[in-house]
Amino acid sequence: MELTQLKYFLEVARTQHVTKSAETLNVAQPALTQAIHRLEKELDVPLFAQKGRNIVLTPYGTFFYEKLRPLLSTLNSLPDQLHLMAKTENTTIHLNVLAASTLVTEAIIEYQKIDDEIRIQIQQNEQNDFYDIGVTTRLFYQEPESPHNSIFVCTEKIYLAVPNIPRFQGRKTISLAEVKDMGFISLLGSRQLRSICDKYCENAGIQPNIIFESDNPASVKNMIAANMGIGFWPDFSWGKIDTQKVLLLEITDPVCSRDILITYRRNKQENSHVEAFYKYLTGYFKIASEHST
Repeated sequence: MELTQLKYFLEVARTQHVTKSAETLNVAQPALTQAIHRLEKELDVPLFAQKGRNIVLTPYGTFFYEKLRPLLSTLNSLPDQLHLMAKTENTTIHLNVLAASTLVTEAIIEYQKIDDEIRIQIQQNEQNDFYDIGVTTRLFYQEPESPHNSIFVCTEKIYLAVPNIPRFQGRKTISLAEVKDMGFISLLGSRQLRSICDKYCENAGIQPNIIFESDNPASVKNMIAANMGIGFWPDFSWGKIDTQKVLLLEITDPVCSRDILITYRRNKQENSHVEAFYKYLTGYFKIASEHST
């Protein structure tokens, strides 16, 4: 069955008048009649019956008409639906956030005050490569000679959050070896920051005594702030510690830092919305790093 045949049938079935249908379809009446006959031959059932000088639908024709009409209506609407889908996709930004989620969330909230039509979908999946902008972290990032994507990199110091007690008061720096027997609060091993901190502990020759760990960065941050233990604290992406009970000391042995990477992939036919948000997000991180501790 050809699409043209089906459209011809629906129009003739609607009017039950070949001459009027031919005029509406802007096609010669003999050509329209032949198309209907070919369709009946292909289906091997009569769709119309002669009634005086007019035609009427047979039971087969009525059944075919009722089934075909919504299908063709849906088919005719597909171009508009695809256009709307493309428009929606072009204003949707897919983010894969594997690091600095607090700072990314703050940036999203501020950006939506500027562009409230943009839709941002967030995922946290190391195995998924389908995203427009990805935020990750590395110990030491080396940019490839010919990068296929735009990559913004900023370096963030990692401090040690310790209780505000005489042992640490008045100090600005610390070595990891000094706290090898204290209880650590940490992210679970699947998180990228946890992996980086584990490597620094290994480099310092210590095995941290982890007394609490969670896959939720906010929980880890709150436990440290509540003076329940010590822990690594990224400089600007986790924000300030709003408490007198905790001190942030710079780790000098080994020197601890990480690189935060924001990657922009040109996946869409129209990338202006993604590019605009990428520029905003990287600018937001740049300002945060410049106003760090």
